[in-house]
Amino acid sequence: MTELTKTLELKLVDPNAHKRRKLRETREAYQNALQDAFDAGCTTQTEANDVVVNYDLSGYAKNALKKYVPQLTTTYNAGELHDDHPVRFTNEGLRLDHKPENAIEWYVKIPHHEDYHLWMPAQPNPEQREWLEALNAGDATMGESRLFERDGKWYLHVTATRDVEERSEGSAEERTPIGVDIGEASLVTVCHRDDHGSPTAPELWADEGKTVRRLRKTYFTAKRRLQTRGSDRIAESFGDDIWNQIDDVFHRVTREVVEYAESVENPVLVLEDLTHIRESMDYGDFMNRRLHGWGFAKLHAQIRYKAVEKGIPVETVNPRNTSKECHACGEVGYRSRQATFKCTNDACWMGEYQADVNGAINIADRYLSGESHSREHTDGDDSAEDGGRLTAPQDTQADATNQETLGTYAS
Repeated sequence: MTELTKTLELKLVDPNAHKRRKLRETREAYQNALQDAFDAGCTTQTEANDVVVNYDLSGYAKNALKKYVPQLTTTYNAGELHDDHPVRFTNEGLRLDHKPENAIEWYVKIPHHEDYHLWMPAQPNPEQREWLEALNAGDATMGESRLFERDGKWYLHVTATRDVEERSEGSAEERTPIGVDIGEASLVTVCHRDDHGSPTAPELWADEGKTVRRLRKTYFTAKRRLQTRGSDRIAESFGDDIWNQIDDVFHRVTREVVEYAESVENPVLVLEDLTHIRESMDYGDFMNRRLHGWGFAKLHAQIRYKAVEKGIPVETVNPRNTSKECHACGEVGYRSRQATFKCTNDACWMGEYQADVNGAINIADRYLSGESHSREHTDGDDSAEDGGRLTAPQDTQADATNQETLGTYAS
């Protein structure tokens, strides 16, 4: 069994004028409390409590604030707050009710303040119905929830955690490792070895890599120009649109990666350990900005939760030299061009090879060597992108599991 966390999307159905007013009152009080606690530099829950206790909010929102503000000021080191951000409630705050006999089946109770709650009809993402039913039946555990308004519509994101069966029943030695190489040239490359040990069926998302590079370049160029003109708000809005487009690419590619794995018998997806990747990123200010802003964490997280949801195990390995070693002989070579790996061993049959495919095979082979370990899921639900603005756009984990784009349903 593997523990999986997912963010469930619910759209509140046409709240009347009274309920819209109450929702906005909750949001305003929450934002004011968050701003005051942030401005006070609260680094502990006790300090945050002294600030937020006087606001007309439910205890569920206050408790979420007491946890969140110290993370903003210490872990994330946020420089300022977004003008708009979701209202957070702790896991006890929301209540679901299912009325399958009604045209609108789902209802949710949202805390307004200590003695007042709002029951609202809600439309879930149809693809997440099974998760919502598991949550309602007690087979999944509710985590933190977030309330926000977008384009005049109100939404709830509810975190749910449940145990999922792994599809693969074989031992580690019987699994087919699929190496997943993430880079800037090809956004993602996957490959595995066949029964004879030969690399087979590589798949590269090179066009998607070009798209993301173009979008990132557009963002940074436009941001510099807009900030020079003093148009910070326009720059922020423009940036949100760009990152949403990048997220759409990420979601499509990671879904296709999992579909690739489903086509392989007894698969295990093998990723590079992010800890080692982050520690090794020291290439000067320019490259550090590019690499730290690259979507390693988000792509990893999306692949992981989508794979686990399909019952496909995920492992990680040390990435050291996976892009430099020859997958045929192990000799350290080099990239003669961005997409070409050259082996320096004259006795090796390979000579030149597609660089990203070579890296993916090396990643898969690390699993076979026995140095892999399970990728433990951590709850990265608290992201500065949801309340604090760092000095530059960050690829948050989103929880990773939890930082999904809204997609066509919720928008």
